Amino acid sequence: MIISIGSDHRGFGLKEELIKKLKSESFTVIDFGTDSDASVDYPDYAESVAGSVVSGKADYGIAICGSGIGVSIAANKVKGARAVNATNENMAEMSRKHNDARIICFGSDFIDKETALKYFRIFISTDFEGGERHERRINKLNNIK
Repeated sequence: MIISIGSDHRGFGLKEELIKKLKSESFTVIDFGTDSDASVDYPDYAESVAGSVVSGKADYGIAICGSGIGVSIAANKVKGARAVNATNENMAEMSRKHNDARIICFGSDFIDKETALKYFRIFISTDFEGGERHERRINKLNNIK
């Protein structure tokens, strides 16, 4: 499974910890940066992660900033991307089950590595429920300009 990941400076530490753990579990990881805690702009990294998922280069994406809000907004601007700022287990699960989200976002100021990994595992192990009502809603999301 290929996971793309990116963060701004505030998410850099969590990103690095997640990469180490994911690689140790045999995930292929595409790291879009940033490469230090020097100030950068989160939209650049969220856009790269979302683009890689939408294009099919990655199966899932992880985007991280201080709150998780900025990267979520930025990732969702990419046509066809569905990103969620998962702040609990239910959100990680339901975003996949009902929305077929492929990008999970974290706020490094509010989550530790173990909790982020727990939510990520729930996220990737939950199947999209499908069905007419969920497909209809996703199609409507995809048609918003």
